Amino acid sequence: EGGPRVYVMLVFGFLLLCSIKTKGETKVNCSMIGKPEYALLSKDGDIIIGGAFSIHSKINLEMPSFTEKPHRLMCTSLNLREFRFAQTMIFAIEEINSKASLLPNISIGYQIFDSCGSTLASMRSSMALINETCFLVIFICSQFPSFFRTIPSDFYQSRALAQLVKHFRWTWVGAVRSDNDYGNNGMATFVEVAEREGVCIEYSEAISRTNSKEKIAKVVEVIKKGTAKVLVAFLAQGEMDVLLEEIIRQNVTGLQWVGSESWITARYLATKIVSKVLGGAVGFTISKSKIPGLREFLLKVNPSQNPSNALLREFWEMAFGCHLFPTISSKTEHEKFCNGSENLSNMSNEFTDVSELRISNNVYKAVYAIAYALHNTLACKTSNGAPENKGTCGTKDLIVSSQVMHSLQNVNFTMASGETIYFDQNGDPTARYELVNWQKNGAGETTFITVGHYDASLPSEQQFVMNSINIVWAGDSHTKPSSVCSESCRPGFRQAVIKGRPLCCFECLRYSAECIKCPLEHWSNENHSMCVLKKVEFLSFEENMGILLTAFSLTGVSLTIAVALMFYHFIDTPLVKASNAELSFLLLFSLSLCFLCSLTFIGQPTEWSCMLRHTAFGITFALCMSCVLARTIAVVMAFKATVPGTSVPQCTLPLQRVSVFCCTFFQVIICTLWLVLAPPIPYKNITHSLDTIILECDLGSAIGFWAVLGYIGLLSVLCFVLAFLARKLPDNFNEAKFITFSLLLIFCAVWITFIPAYVSSPGKFTVAVEIFAILASSFGLLFCIFTPKCYIILLKPEQNTRKHIMGKTHNKSQ
Repeated sequence: EGGPRVYVMLVFGFLLLCSIKTKGETKVNCSMIGKPEYALLSKDGDIIIGGAFSIHSKINLEMPSFTEKPHRLMCTSLNLREFRFAQTMIFAIEEINSKASLLPNISIGYQIFDSCGSTLASMRSSMALINETCFLVIFICSQFPSFFRTIPSDFYQSRALAQLVKHFRWTWVGAVRSDNDYGNNGMATFVEVAEREGVCIEYSEAISRTNSKEKIAKVVEVIKKGTAKVLVAFLAQGEMDVLLEEIIRQNVTGLQWVGSESWITARYLATKIVSKVLGGAVGFTISKSKIPGLREFLLKVNPSQNPSNALLREFWEMAFGCHLFPTISSKTEHEKFCNGSENLSNMSNEFTDVSELRISNNVYKAVYAIAYALHNTLACKTSNGAPENKGTCGTKDLIVSSQVMHSLQNVNFTMASGETIYFDQNGDPTARYELVNWQKNGAGETTFITVGHYDASLPSEQQFVMNSINIVWAGDSHTKPSSVCSESCRPGFRQAVIKGRPLCCFECLRYSAECIKCPLEHWSNENHSMCVLKKVEFLSFEENMGILLTAFSLTGVSLTIAVALMFYHFIDTPLVKASNAELSFLLLFSLSLCFLCSLTFIGQPTEWSCMLRHTAFGITFALCMSCVLARTIAVVMAFKATVPGTSVPQCTLPLQRVSVFCCTFFQVIICTLWLVLAPPIPYKNITHSLDTIILECDLGSAIGFWAVLGYIGLLSVLCFVLAFLARKLPDNFNEAKFITFSLLLIFCAVWITFIPAYVSSPGKFTVAVEIFAILASSFGLLFCIFTPKCYIILLKPEQNTRKHIMGKTHNKSQ
């Protein structure tokens, strides 16, 4: 009546698009055969969207006698969760009809059928929708790819479950599936991927909700006798219900359940009895969302909306546990009656529970996808507003199914929740899942906690991500269960394949008594069953000793720079002038280098660090000793002058510079010859310890090493002799005694004890002893030579005068 209609089939969140031609295009003589299938819920409109839901979970099937027409299918046991899905579809349609921006002046109607969770009933529902009008019907799947869905393909869920099992290192699992396309295809993919990842399947059983109790009991017996501690259940809700019934009857507990999205967040399963079996279950589910206004819409569902509708009546009687009757006068003594005035807001069941809107949200998105596709078809525009090809445009009076399909393929819109809806070339959305875990809250109620995520659009190594939330395992345990066919072999044993068993099952055989020699950088473990890498040892910056020595080195540099800055600030004072400022700054510079060169001894030895260690120290310390020697000579010559206390004679300045240069240059020659002829190189010492490789620097030439130290010793002895001879020269400021004490401290207390400690210390302690000697020498020179001067400059400024410095000499001469 009135014109052509487009029928769109919505099956449990999946879209099946069909088209119907107009009466004028093709005339077909057709007649009704058998009894028609009627929609349980319907509303007329310009465009009809058809839906099929498992509103009832059980179906009475009779074997055909072939002597009479088959009886009508009888569906029983109302499923409140599926009824909520159907009402969500109605809610979305009513919401779209109320919007002026989407399909203006177009009304959407609906026809909702009951598939009863049965393939047969689903096909009858589909045919009933198609046969609503006796026109020629063209299925697009004869001509176009017309299958779209808002729920991700189970192909990705199966792969995610395989990755989950691998992640938790469960290599021996049992499996049970629905004996239909959902379970068989899903489990086939899981087994394929899991076996590729090294997981073995102990058993794989299939069940159907229509199986006999004996058949279900046999499957549970297989599960009960199995040795796998993990059970992967790729089941639809109907099969899960019948399986759990038998599982509880046989008291099968202690299994770690891994579930598919069909049942893992089914709130009606989260009872105390079922939680004893499924507590700690993990599984992937589609993301949940909130649908504003849905709960209020659900609470308004009432038999008064359509008093003749048997489904609404059945729902009301089930929800309130009563018999619906028209008047109170018909009430009897032994029955509970209700009249439709009861309030659903006082009820708590699967219908009113909107806390886990996962599949409901996909039904909601599916209806909107159809609406946007129809809108773009009628508006002759793409989703981004660009003009569409005229061949893919339709009118209110004539819409061809291929036009709607084209718009569905290219639809792209954003829901109120912020989620973007679009389909790939296969009609699938992006596969994203949440990993949920059955946990009990403080009140002892089971809750579904998200503990991870899976996103198939990401690279394989980033697809599966775990949250930091702790997982509760089977039996409310916080310890991850182990599920292996054979435990790992003990040291000294090897794995041997058992004929006729999966690779995960093996026996452990003792290795032969023959021994093999480990490679040089390996050694035997405690059980002498295998070769393991030796530990590597060197003085690093991260260990306590390295940190402490680094701190002392940087402290020495800082003190030296502070003294240099202080001398520069008081450079015009008599004390600084008398100290020979040029040599003082050069000595402070060489001391800074001495402190810094100790850092080259810390860290993993490399070719450059080995060459730099001793040569840098040798040259900088030779420069330091050269400066001290020049200062000693300057003190002696100063007091050979005619007038005591006068400045250093000008003729001594070139001599000081030449002596410093020559003494240092000779050390440079020694170091250069050492590096050219036999330079130090990194060396792995594997002979000192059985289980440790000591990384050190091989000297290359012991003669070069001791020549460098010997030359420093020679300079030090010369300084000591001259300073000792000049220690009693008259002056309030006589550096000779400070130089004498510092050199005596350094070479008697440090370097004389360094030689035996250096030779006897093993590994990194050899390096530590050498660093200690360098730092002690540097601190000794810094403190002994410059502390008295700093004391006078900072604390006794009245003594920093020419008169005080010359005072002692004058007194003795009078």
